Amino acid sequence: MMSPASPNVALATVPSDDAVPEYMRALERATGYLDASQRQVLRRAWAAGAQAHEGQFRKSGEPYITHPVAVAGVLAGQKVDLETLVAAILHDTIEDTALTRADIAEQFGEQVAELVEGVTKLDKLQFSSRQEAAAESFRKMMLAMARDLRVILIKLADRLHNMRTLGAQSTAARERIARETLEVYAPIAQRLGMNLIKAELQDLGFSALHPMRHSVLQKRISSQPLVRREAMSTIEAQLAQRLTNDGLQYRLVSRVKSPWSIYNKMQNEGKTFDQLMDVFGFRVIVRSVADCYHALGVAHSVYKPLDGRFRDFIAIPKANGYQSLHTVLFGPYGSPIEVQIRTEEMDLIAERGIAAHWAYKHGGSPTSAQTRAHSWIASLLESQRSTGSSLEFLENVKVDLFPDEVYLFTPKGDILSLPRNATALDFAYAVHTDVGNHAVAARVDRKLVPLRTKLVSGQQAEIITARSALPKPQWLEFVATGKARTAIRQQLKQLEHEDAVQLGHRMLDRALEDVGSSLERVPAPRLEGYLGELRYPRLEALLADIALGNRMPVQVAHALAQAPTQAEGGRDVVRHGEKILITGSERGVVTFANCCMPIPGDEIMGYHTTGRGIVVHRLDCPNVAEYRKSPERWVEIGWDREVSGDYGVALRIEVENRPGVLAQVAAAIAQVDSNIDGVEYLERDSNVAAIRFSIEVRDRKHLADVIRRTRRLNVVHGVQRQ
Repeated sequence: MMSPASPNVALATVPSDDAVPEYMRALERATGYLDASQRQVLRRAWAAGAQAHEGQFRKSGEPYITHPVAVAGVLAGQKVDLETLVAAILHDTIEDTALTRADIAEQFGEQVAELVEGVTKLDKLQFSSRQEAAAESFRKMMLAMARDLRVILIKLADRLHNMRTLGAQSTAARERIARETLEVYAPIAQRLGMNLIKAELQDLGFSALHPMRHSVLQKRISSQPLVRREAMSTIEAQLAQRLTNDGLQYRLVSRVKSPWSIYNKMQNEGKTFDQLMDVFGFRVIVRSVADCYHALGVAHSVYKPLDGRFRDFIAIPKANGYQSLHTVLFGPYGSPIEVQIRTEEMDLIAERGIAAHWAYKHGGSPTSAQTRAHSWIASLLESQRSTGSSLEFLENVKVDLFPDEVYLFTPKGDILSLPRNATALDFAYAVHTDVGNHAVAARVDRKLVPLRTKLVSGQQAEIITARSALPKPQWLEFVATGKARTAIRQQLKQLEHEDAVQLGHRMLDRALEDVGSSLERVPAPRLEGYLGELRYPRLEALLADIALGNRMPVQVAHALAQAPTQAEGGRDVVRHGEKILITGSERGVVTFANCCMPIPGDEIMGYHTTGRGIVVHRLDCPNVAEYRKSPERWVEIGWDREVSGDYGVALRIEVENRPGVLAQVAAAIAQVDSNIDGVEYLERDSNVAAIRFSIEVRDRKHLADVIRRTRRLNVVHGVQRQ
């Protein structure tokens, strides 16, 4: 319960009934759930806001104070607490008037001041077409929600009233605000379970963005033929009769699709208006969970259910707390009947989401929707700490904002919800980040499947892990959740850093050996002084920079060993000692040149490139002669005994120019377990075509197998590695 502090002199008095305009009286009537003393505080808030906004007008010409009072009216319909209503009335004062945060805190308490400040910060966010700016705006909005969920309640109500009064804006402003509403605010309302506000935001946004399309759909919905209305009445009467005969107490209401939902389905599913409207929808609201299942049995006894169209969101609630039974029945007129069955409590949460039963602030318990909303925001904050940029954060949040959930069981019987198209790897990361990082395969319904397998509701999934397994860059191509994507990127960055440190250590060791020293023999004060001079916090940072080519190992070795620098600009630094051996799995610090495409078994050399680390070339590469002019960057490398991965290589294959030849060559390459990355025609005449195949092989032996297999084809005239 809010207890007002000592009032500010300018805002002290409670206006008399005569001084209160009709729009404020309407708000007071809507807040009948508050007691008399609370409504007095509300009236005093109006007086403060009216005084602060005096002389300010909306584009429509109305006094500005009518807008925040209308926002409070939207929230009163959700039966929110007094603090939220007061903050709604004052939500624009800090930004647009002389009233300060301290004034609000003194008059109405610290909680109200925090809410107003939170909404003020959101209002200052300017959305633009620039991706980075929009991403940063989104990030700040999520952080404001994390501080207090009531901030987003006020913001959604503010946006809803702005949408209701959008007509006074310019055409460009209407389109911009409507697009923001459909892309950001309506999805957030849906994610928080606030379906009434979501539906109105979508309808108003659609009307503003596509007025003609909205008008046409609205007219067609309202002008349904008499036959359809009679059919609806018949179905409703039959359902009602059977529910009554079974002794159930219920409310039965018919459901009508909105223009926005129809438009979206027409766009996404390629259906016509008549196909979408050829569905009857009803909602049955009963007293208890047991009655829900009883009513389901009644519905299935009136009309036969469609196989596979039953969903139990009571046992397995949606991510936003929504609960209901969904079933589809064969109708008597050849049209499907969609039926939703829920309790009054479930219906309230389905419509209001996190705004339902806000009284928990005063001692009650949070609803399931509020608990799930807090969990969602907590996961967003965890994601935000791991992401490198606002753009990456926005990408992850948008994945979470548009879920069409699948529900999965762990081996212990726990339930996890994931967005549509989630894979076994997404499931692994949902269980725990470490499980995802070390995943190698999965068992889905006890069958072994790859990690990229997409999951469907009701499946049981189990992840197989191995300590040696690590994330691969390719994983980013098939995960669907923000959590998985963030964890994979973070781990890949960590692995790249570790590889860079190890390679840098080997390069510096070799350089120190050439000047008769080693890292262990460098005095600690000298090493610490060198790191401090170059502003490296740790030795690992220096080693990683060496591997990436940002520091030359020869120069670092000379500085640490205090050896004289080489004459002639370093031209005597070419060494012929032990080679640095690579396995091909060094992430981020070893790359393979596209000009010669080296593979294991080739004689190779490395060129130390700033920012890229070691670029590997074949010794017979035409560019090596150019690199020999900079011997200080030439790194003697070779292949380790254990080499992993697939390597790109190009083949020039001359074939007969006739139909079906390309397929024959592709099949031959596939038969020796090689993947084709690309095909390009180099030359072509009436008889012969020269084609460049970009393929993947494990080593020179594998490449030889590919060449032998393709040469056996009668249609092939020649094969040559490029």
